[in-house]
Amino acid sequence: MDIGEKLRRLRIQRNLTQEEMADRCELSKGFISQVERNLASPSIATLTDMLECLGSDLKTFFSEAEQEEKIVFEPADMFEKTNEETLHGSIVWLVPSAQKNDMEPILMQIGPGGSSQEMPPHEGEEFGYVLSGSVMLRLGERKFRVKTGGSFCIHPTAAHCLINTGKRPARVLWVSTPPSF
Repeated sequence: MDIGEKLRRLRIQRNLTQEEMADRCELSKGFISQVERNLASPSIATLTDMLECLGSDLKTFFSEAEQEEKIVFEPADMFEKTNEETLHGSIVWLVPSAQKNDMEPILMQIGPGGSSQEMPPHEGEEFGYVLSGSVMLRLGERKFRVKTGGSFCIHPTAAHCLINTGKRPARVLWVSTPPSF
């Protein structure tokens, strides 16, 4: 089995660049490239982390048979990434294999003064529902306040992000189509 090539195909199926994959796995882009070209071998722990970021696991990855599509996900299936630099919170990928789907749901917690990464304009739609706290949705030069229980739906024709200007954490269910996180 060509592990590097199989990882590369899985990454491409999920519509991820090497840089996006590296960011999710907290590895370098260079290491991802080396693994895919079989110039480096990841440890079992690193391979497990890489597969988790791709919505897979060791058993599925090394299985030659097609697996039945998973429909229900438990917290143990989900992948969480903390980001204290800009987000001051975390992102939880609610459907681990969402990169292969048309939509990608995430749960984002944004701490006071934090913000999501700025997303460039793209095809598709994004929907958000504020579970708690409040956020400022910046869409190009326009700004919109979205409070607890409020939602937004955008066709991102301009750069956009969420900013928590409040004094307590905000939790937002965010669904993007096509997957972009």
